[in-house]
Amino acid sequence: MNDLLDPITSTDVLLTKEEVLNDYRIACESREVSYIGRQDVFRGRAKFGVFGDGKELAQIAMSKVFRKGDFRSGYYRDQTFLAAVGGLTWQQFFAQLYAHTDVAHDPFTGGRSMNAHYGNCWVDAKGEWLDQTEMYNTVCDVSSTAGQMPRAIGLAYASKLFRQNAGLQGLTKFSHNGNEVCFATIGDASTSQGMFFEAINAAGVLQIPIIFSVWDDGYGISVPIEYQTTKSSISEALAGFQRKDGSNGLEIIVARAWNYVELVEAYQRAALYARDQHVPVLVHVIEVTQPQGHSTSGSHERYKSKERLSFEHEYDCNVHFRKWILSNGHATETEISEVEANAKDVAKKSRNAAWTAYRDSLKPEYDSAITLLKKASAESKNAKAITELRENLEKTENAVRRDVISTIKKAVRLLRFEDNSAKKSILGWLKEVAPENYKRFNSHLLSEYPTSPMNVKEVSPIFNQDSPMVDGREIINTFFDNLLENDPRIFALGEDVGKIGDVNQGFAGLQEKHGELRVTDTGIRETTIIGQGVGAAMRGLRPIVEIQYFDYIYYALPTLTDDLASLRYRTVGQQLAPLIVRTRGHRLEGIWHSGSPMSAMLGALRGVHVLVPRNFVQAAGFYNTILKGDDPALIIECLNGYRIKERLPKNLSEICVPLGVPETLKEGTDLTIVTYGSMCRIVMEAAADLEAIGISAEIIDVQSLLPFDINHQIVESIKKTNRVIFADEDVPGGGAAYMMQEVLDNQNAYRWLDSAPKAVSAQPHRPAYASDGDYFSKPNAETIFDAAYEMMHEAKPQVFPKLY
Repeated sequence: MNDLLDPITSTDVLLTKEEVLNDYRIACESREVSYIGRQDVFRGRAKFGVFGDGKELAQIAMSKVFRKGDFRSGYYRDQTFLAAVGGLTWQQFFAQLYAHTDVAHDPFTGGRSMNAHYGNCWVDAKGEWLDQTEMYNTVCDVSSTAGQMPRAIGLAYASKLFRQNAGLQGLTKFSHNGNEVCFATIGDASTSQGMFFEAINAAGVLQIPIIFSVWDDGYGISVPIEYQTTKSSISEALAGFQRKDGSNGLEIIVARAWNYVELVEAYQRAALYARDQHVPVLVHVIEVTQPQGHSTSGSHERYKSKERLSFEHEYDCNVHFRKWILSNGHATETEISEVEANAKDVAKKSRNAAWTAYRDSLKPEYDSAITLLKKASAESKNAKAITELRENLEKTENAVRRDVISTIKKAVRLLRFEDNSAKKSILGWLKEVAPENYKRFNSHLLSEYPTSPMNVKEVSPIFNQDSPMVDGREIINTFFDNLLENDPRIFALGEDVGKIGDVNQGFAGLQEKHGELRVTDTGIRETTIIGQGVGAAMRGLRPIVEIQYFDYIYYALPTLTDDLASLRYRTVGQQLAPLIVRTRGHRLEGIWHSGSPMSAMLGALRGVHVLVPRNFVQAAGFYNTILKGDDPALIIECLNGYRIKERLPKNLSEICVPLGVPETLKEGTDLTIVTYGSMCRIVMEAAADLEAIGISAEIIDVQSLLPFDINHQIVESIKKTNRVIFADEDVPGGGAAYMMQEVLDNQNAYRWLDSAPKAVSAQPHRPAYASDGDYFSKPNAETIFDAAYEMMHEAKPQVFPKLY
């Protein structure tokens, strides 16, 4: 392409004059909406704005090789790319900026995410998968820098599985022979994050079809690249990853953000490597400008030199594109000016239409509130104060629902001693709007479709006289063998999962039987192990990914909480990743192997089912239940249960344990002890000791923590015993405190208590090593016995005299 007058080809796209002018139109429109969006934030119409100005040309070039079925795992400045592939209208752009809660207007997040967080819908009204091969797919963005990288590995890895695993050929709604490419985009400063480096390394090892695009504008907010990146260049820093002499690794391509031809050629080459050869590619787009700086939170004139600002003006990609079009005869000045004028007009009309629609959506509640307040003023003894409330609401510029509800609730306070029709109308109205506001802001934390695992019916294990007693590891190994045999979508991966069958032999022999694609070893890289599973689950597969020991889940926590757990919520139920994260914990010994960071999971993983089976028959039942549904789950197996004998049921592959349903392990009359996991054995040991001295304890295994006791079975036990202990091995204020709140607050169990409830937990430090360290760091049978005895001593001191 030395002769710039020649037609430009990119894969199978011929760039004619019409195509070039259309590209310029998109670039101009994108720039104009960025300008107007910033103005709207400063005018108070929106809370915050982050825009893609300066990246228009590179994203247009990328869009030319993006095909239906491909995935974007991106960065919150990709507006031009989305518009170029038809995934974003400018009215939708502004609707999201204004936080319009109607998915007809903000179809990406229903007003839940700040602007520039895009996605597309993957399910129908029943929660069933749509045909991803007929869509330009984009995973809804996360704001956490580099947070899009781990799942990008999984999105591309799925293509490798679809191409190489013949058993997946029938899943034509998800892939056409693994031809789909994942386009992962990121700002240059965010490449300093560990997630990025881990993803680069994983991609190079796996050899998967992924194109990493780095938009390099030289800054991370105010911090220049020399503080961010070795050699001030991510492509130079990663030069060792370049493929050569038949090695694995990446192809590395560098292109300038203002050079149209160079960018088109770069993405053409990248797409050929990735799509045809399944070779990962890094496209380093350099000399990117930021016409408006980082965001609406401040001006880049504060930290950029005059020379840098001059460079950004001179090398603005839209300015250069305009010059290139004119100098190569692709359009006249008149034609170019017409495109620019139309772009301004389109941007303004889109903004106005979005603003009008947004304000109209608020009007019914606002008007109803004003009417109710007028009626209350006419009937109330506090007419003056209520009138003042109404007038303040009417004076509020761009009033939102918060202003309306807050004002109405203040009026209710003024009416608290009155009984009139106005008060009844207000209370009725509040009751009427509450469900709709819940739907707008609080719905879809988990699946609300018929496909939810909460709808899976219980199937109990069947035992007979011939049911053998075997180690727990044999039960879970047999179960996984059957899973892999019967469902080609299922695969397992993790550290040491493959050749040796995991460190506790749950997958022993299964790689040899089912192949490396189904049971796969990985490097020590927890973040991208989770990401590999998240991305693959987004493409219709059912991965089981392993965090070798529960304590190491902290390495992957940002991906689990920022991406996986919030996916349903932030897309208003339109995207899903039914991943199973398998780990082992409970009663591990040592500071970094304690196996009980439960409070961190309960706080961080709302949106993921957290399941804590006490044995491996239960674990198999939970795996089945989750696999029949469409939500993600964390399943924590008991490390000290792999060699404990259990009876092997006849129907191991059919067992389904319902979520949120506790099991009573022992009936009792004096007090209730609520626990889970390996603590069940310890509590049962204590219960036997208590029984020996006349204390009858009822023992309840909650089985799952998220969800928790959905039918309120525990309060029924407390009604009988009138006393309760919550026991677990987490730190104080952790799992036991969580269970106590659930039962006392949500189930109102305090009404039936004759003694103060007690939480028995571990010491506030991480556990010490060895058997004694475990005994003195975590609750033991004596700890549970003493807590129960003390409770009964308080109730019946003559029968149970003080022990110590």
